Amino acid sequence: MNTSHLDMYEKICVVTGAARGLGRTISETLAKAGAKRVYACDINMAPAESWIGDYPNITAITLDVCNASALAILSQRILDEQGRVDVLVNNAGITRDALLGKMSETEWDQVLDVNLKGVFLMTQAMLPLIKVHGKGSIVSISSVVGTDGNIGQTNYAASKGGIIAMTKGWAKELVHGGAQIRANCIAPGFINTEMTQAVPEKVLEKMAARIPLGALGEPQDIAEGVLFLASDRARYITGQVLKIDGGLVL
Repeated sequence: MNTSHLDMYEKICVVTGAARGLGRTISETLAKAGAKRVYACDINMAPAESWIGDYPNITAITLDVCNASALAILSQRILDEQGRVDVLVNNAGITRDALLGKMSETEWDQVLDVNLKGVFLMTQAMLPLIKVHGKGSIVSISSVVGTDGNIGQTNYAASKGGIIAMTKGWAKELVHGGAQIRANCIAPGFINTEMTQAVPEKVLEKMAARIPLGALGEPQDIAEGVLFLASDRARYITGQVLKIDGGLVL
């Protein structure tokens, strides 16, 4: 078998927020790229029932990234089944948009808990498994809102900016002792997902008009970026933020 084109050949991957949208496409892309096993995690895996059966190398895991006890159980399961983790993709995230003067403390807490604390807890739980071979890739999904802000998204901007800051710290911290553990972010712009499909067509047209490349991105555009950063092709890249936004933020 020629595996030269399979960037994930024999790799053990974990993806959060994996049941639909970006997470689904990322999970499928890693599986198609030859991953030995992709643990596709989501707090609600029901949307995955329509597609996950097509991939014998994907395992569905119902998981709340804010539940440290559940993360510990998952970590032990992967250790028992695979003995290591090679790739972690932190994709799980939510929005609770409101203007600053109207944003409730609950809306702030919900977004920061899932989007930031969840990334911290998940990475902390998987780190011992990544350290088994002293080599691996952590790819976290941030946003152009985390790099450049957006009206009505104080909580989301803070959470996605926090992911970038944590990632840069991890890039420095996780190489101690000669380890080759890389940490990078992807900052998507406007992407054609279930969320944007619910937006009125006129609003979508205005969004697309702001993008130099003239169209919303597709989930596969983000998944290809994840695949690259997760693979050995990016072995000398760490602590970086890859914007995949069609030129929206320059």
